[in-house]
Amino acid sequence: MRPYRTFTVVPSLPPGLTPLSELAYNLWWSWNLDVVDLFRRLDRDLWEETGHNPVLLLGKISQERLEEMAHDEGFVAQMMRVYQGLNRYMSSGETWFQKERAADHGDLQIAYFSAEYGITEAMPMYSGGLGILAGDHLKSASDLGIPLVGVGLLYQKGYFRQYLNADGWQQESYPVNDFYNMPIQLVRGNDGAPVTVEVDYPGRKVVAQVWRAQVGRTPLYLLDTNLEVNRPEDQDITDELYGGDLDMRIRQEILLGIGGMRALKALGIEATVYHMNEGHSAFLALERVRMTMREKGLSFPEARELVAASNIFTTHTPVPAGIDLFPPHLMDYYFGSYYPQLGLSREQFLQLGRPPDGGDGQFSMAILAIRLADTVNGVSRRHGQVAREMWQNLWPGTPVNEVPITSITNGIHTRSWISHDMANLLLRYLGPRWIERPEDQSVWERIDRIPDEELWRTFQQRRERLVTVARDRLEQQLARAGAAPQELAKAREVLDPDALTIGFARRFATYKRALLLFSDPDRLARMLNDPDKPVQIIFAGKAHPRDNPGKEYIRQIVHMSRREDMSHRIVFLEDYDMALARYLVQGADVWLNTPRQGLEASGTSGMKAAANGVLNVSTLDGWWCEGYSPEVGWSIGRGETYDDPNYGDRVEAQALYDILEKDVIPLFYERGSNGLPRRWIAKMKRSMRLIAPVFNTHRMVQQYAEEIYFPAARHYQQLAAEECKLAKELAAWRLRVQRRWGELRIVSVEADAQDGIPVTAQVDVTAHIYLGALGPEDVSVRAYAGSVNAEGELEEYTVVPMVPIGQDEQGNHIYRGTITLSKSGLQGYTVNVLPRHPSLKSPYIPGLTLWAS
Repeated sequence: MRPYRTFTVVPSLPPGLTPLSELAYNLWWSWNLDVVDLFRRLDRDLWEETGHNPVLLLGKISQERLEEMAHDEGFVAQMMRVYQGLNRYMSSGETWFQKERAADHGDLQIAYFSAEYGITEAMPMYSGGLGILAGDHLKSASDLGIPLVGVGLLYQKGYFRQYLNADGWQQESYPVNDFYNMPIQLVRGNDGAPVTVEVDYPGRKVVAQVWRAQVGRTPLYLLDTNLEVNRPEDQDITDELYGGDLDMRIRQEILLGIGGMRALKALGIEATVYHMNEGHSAFLALERVRMTMREKGLSFPEARELVAASNIFTTHTPVPAGIDLFPPHLMDYYFGSYYPQLGLSREQFLQLGRPPDGGDGQFSMAILAIRLADTVNGVSRRHGQVAREMWQNLWPGTPVNEVPITSITNGIHTRSWISHDMANLLLRYLGPRWIERPEDQSVWERIDRIPDEELWRTFQQRRERLVTVARDRLEQQLARAGAAPQELAKAREVLDPDALTIGFARRFATYKRALLLFSDPDRLARMLNDPDKPVQIIFAGKAHPRDNPGKEYIRQIVHMSRREDMSHRIVFLEDYDMALARYLVQGADVWLNTPRQGLEASGTSGMKAAANGVLNVSTLDGWWCEGYSPEVGWSIGRGETYDDPNYGDRVEAQALYDILEKDVIPLFYERGSNGLPRRWIAKMKRSMRLIAPVFNTHRMVQQYAEEIYFPAARHYQQLAAEECKLAKELAAWRLRVQRRWGELRIVSVEADAQDGIPVTAQVDVTAHIYLGALGPEDVSVRAYAGSVNAEGELEEYTVVPMVPIGQDEQGNHIYRGTITLSKSGLQGYTVNVLPRHPSLKSPYIPGLTLWAS
């Protein structure tokens, strides 16, 4: 039965409670515990039942209860205090950006595109770390006052809900999200009608309406195609996050990139910087070029120079298998009519998403993003190096360390992840500045002011709460699976609120090695069941619906947890989400992370744990390469890589057992006469003091602003000035240099270096270079000098600029530079030529590099 017409019904709030609506619709509440307490006070059970969704809570609560609370002077006073806090927050002119940077960057506007956002469990539009990071990015941008808008898709079913069958095999369900009872609102135009955009698909136009989520000061715009005007298959474009086949994936990414750009246009938002959080949104770069060509009358090369100047691409993927690839026939089907709008042939268009040699013909979204963004970054120092190695082939002849991919290490929005108990403790001893400026190292230096007794008591309360939640959830999931009454009774007794508790919760990809701890089950069982020093482990996490090996890992853990000697010490909690994540990172004693070397781009769960005083045990990968020191946690191995991964697993499993048996467990149970583990508490404090001020998104977003956003905006404005004069000049110069580069030759290289030359000696290097139709102003010449390794290659080299000093009789240009020998042994040198232009952000243009040979 279909309705004749539809309309929306909103909660009927008594006049005295009208601020509750504004509080519910601003996601500031998701990181403000006072607001959460306010809504929980209305009806604690209903707050849990509604999944911590204040809009749904207000819609379901009885009118009698609302009238009762409207006459509760204490509740009204609390509401007004919180509401005034929101108003102060929204109107404050004292943010970091406004106080320190707005004068120089007043016209800055950043558009941040992501396929997923993890802001709160009440909006299940995330699958894991990528979305959580995006949500934390928006929250910190709001706190810092940075002018940023988010763009994404609004999924009718979001990501799947996980449940386990009787055998422990993961099953998926897809509950439908009720947008009208979520903290989002339709964006309406002046005529009251919803704002919509049209996106061209083969043979039809797809219409998307725009919803807005208010994340503090930061608006997040989400596109929704579930409209009757669309075909059924097009209504499903925004059905599931990462669901469907390749055809569905490309349709979603067209909507995100191209539709997202058109949504901003419809909303009158003209961003100066566009940030692509992973390659899913890379089509925005094409649409931005197309719009610029049409609006400014530019050619594709000219428009490309202009928009790439302020396009940012953040890659989160450390392996090629994680990149979205589309076959040529799919690109032809969806973009055949788009090629001519860019003034490109089919081959020119497809080459934008292919490596220089064409690769296997697939169109890579990551390569497209790299080609159309002047700034590319990884998400940790280690990942930056991995990304340079991974994408070196896009810059043939460029040394891996000079591939133009930088890195900004991820962080967490600290206030979103700190427990209520810990937050109050920090407020008492550190003051409010840890909330306002969590990146301030001096604030966290005060952590030693917290008495050991209070910190430990707070932590014990959190562990007890985690055990209670784990028992409740385990009982519920066993009941859903049809467990016998005796199993349900056992679930109420699992775990020990006083035992050393290890947390392992993350996406169940096989490279994360959730089974490493079970390499020697009998040895593990002895650890778990030590009568004086018991250990327990709580697992949680989802495998991708099509990742059967990941699902098998979950099944094996569930079976292990049923062993007689493990059943009371190991649990797997299903349906891992942000709410469960908070309990785990706030209540575990140890956070375990075991990815294979080089496969963890960053990881942030360990940062969340550390901010709560939880100690990390992890392989040296991702963020832990920067965060680790013996003072703050433990490292499994020293970052070794193994040709045989199975051998590496065995080695690191033994190392993990040794760390637990010889270091972690003894330290935790080493108690003084007052029962306090003084040395463990000292390590907790050092971990919080050293990790919390560095690995947070306030630091991260400020770093993006200072190192990427501000320079990108300036560069864009320079190229766009005077009717894009510099962009046109740069495009013409690039075309000229590309056409003439093949004429260049390094005719000769000479140096006054002889065998036996002493360390610290200076050597003049002279090169004669034929530039053809190019001039010295078009190139930069550099000398490389360093040790020669066993493969005959330079390593640990230094780079010295060479300057033109004239021409020889044949018309070759003469360049000279001086190198200083800093080491003994076999040394070598060479000369390199790169293009140069004052408006060029990076001298590394694919295919344009010349080496002496």
